[in-house]
Amino acid sequence: MDQLSYSTAWLSRWRDEITDAVSSLVLTFEETNGYEPGTNEVRLAGKEDSRAVRDGGRELEGFEDLLTFYESIGEVVLPDVGNGFFVHSPCDVLHRLTEEGPVSLPEADDPHGMVIASNGGGILYVADRGGAIHRSGTASLDGAEFDKAADNLPQFLDHVRRCVVRFVETGETGDL
Repeated sequence: MDQLSYSTAWLSRWRDEITDAVSSLVLTFEETNGYEPGTNEVRLAGKEDSRAVRDGGRELEGFEDLLTFYESIGEVVLPDVGNGFFVHSPCDVLHRLTEEGPVSLPEADDPHGMVIASNGGGILYVADRGGAIHRSGTASLDGAEFDKAADNLPQFLDHVRRCVVRFVETGETGDL
């Protein structure tokens, strides 16, 4: 994935690779698991996503990689990869930020982050204005400690891609 610099073209290729992997997963999902798969997709950004980003204005200042992401991708919904993985829509991210306020990240350059993703076990992924992505150690923000999961969003997204491919090939998700 690192041949292209982070851009809409990079994100398009990222989306294609995840979509291809998930497509092969759902082919045998019901046979393997005994129930039908859910909707697993990397949804392209739509008008509502663009409006949320535009209306988010000041709240999204400094989150340049995230803005690039939301120009192309509306959300990632992968309920059948491991115990599930989700990159939330800009509407959901901004709603949560408005309702709950920023997440405290004492170790980050800017100690105020926002939840952008989660897994089905309740682990949260928080972006800080410096670009880093942090992973919660627990399924709750109350007293949660965070570890840096990636130095920036492209690094995090590439890790997600590798975990999805690994899950499809081996049934193991790694630390997603």
